[in-house]
Amino acid sequence: MVSAARSSEAPPGLLVVDKPVGWTSHDVVARIRRLAGTRRVGHAGTLDPMATGVLILGIGQATRLLGFVGGEDKDYDATIRLGVATVTDDAEGEVSSRTDAAEVTVEATTDAIADLTGEILQVPSSVSAIKVDGVRSYARVRAGTGVNLEARPATVSRFEVLQRRRGSDFDAGWLDLDVTVTVSSGTYVRALARDLGTALGVGGHLTALRRTRVGGFGLDRAATLDDLGVLVDSGEPLPIVPLADAARAILPYRVVAAEEAEDLSHGRRIARLPIDGEPDPDTPLALIGPEGALVALAIVGDADTLRPSAVFSSSTMGAR
Repeated sequence: MVSAARSSEAPPGLLVVDKPVGWTSHDVVARIRRLAGTRRVGHAGTLDPMATGVLILGIGQATRLLGFVGGEDKDYDATIRLGVATVTDDAEGEVSSRTDAAEVTVEATTDAIADLTGEILQVPSSVSAIKVDGVRSYARVRAGTGVNLEARPATVSRFEVLQRRRGSDFDAGWLDLDVTVTVSSGTYVRALARDLGTALGVGGHLTALRRTRVGGFGLDRAATLDDLGVLVDSGEPLPIVPLADAARAILPYRVVAAEEAEDLSHGRRIARLPIDGEPDPDTPLALIGPEGALVALAIVGDADTLRPSAVFSSSTMGAR
């Protein structure tokens, strides 16, 4: 049983949740708001209701880190059914076609997967959250309005078949592939299933999806909602990754002296620290104070300074 409230507000940081099937990512956020005793909770990398696995939530000031968490690469375990296509590219959508996949060979599947591995251009699923003229694509589809999304760059660094199973229904054979993939941010596994089916001429859709890793956070660090509820009911703290540890896990970081930490906490620039290679203007440095607290995120202001782009309040200075 999950507790409805928490007596005190949880400290800021990241919480790794093993999302259950049937829940939206927003449902999980609503539950954690109650458990953490704060409304300042957000999530990185939406998971569809049918999907399970790693969902990273930011609590308090850690919500400011979620944009960087969402940009990390991700691992998924999935099941692709070849021979059946759906309007949503997953099992939740209406079947749009059935084609006998009985003759699909291992060799043909291997070749098609190879073409979908590496740096590719991918047309997102029509039921994605991408906005078209200010309206989410999935909302347009549900309203019966067609959408034409443009292909986007994506990187599929691993696409491996773990197991194959054949079956049939409606007098047509289908082929299930249990796969594991590693993809860049913004890659749609549903679209991989669709495109694999299209390449093989039989159609395809996703029947199961489990996210096993986001960046440096895997299932080994994830807790179920039931387990989190038990912790709260028993008076135990939530297993929150502290701000500084979270920042170190997702961003390049440097430790600053006390005087520099003081300047940063007031929004002042500091002298540029040694940085290996050419800094990425889109990726800030996490600056850690001498006591181990996250002081600020900073970007290169000019050739000689670092400019704070996000400052964390003095109340976090002692947080480790």
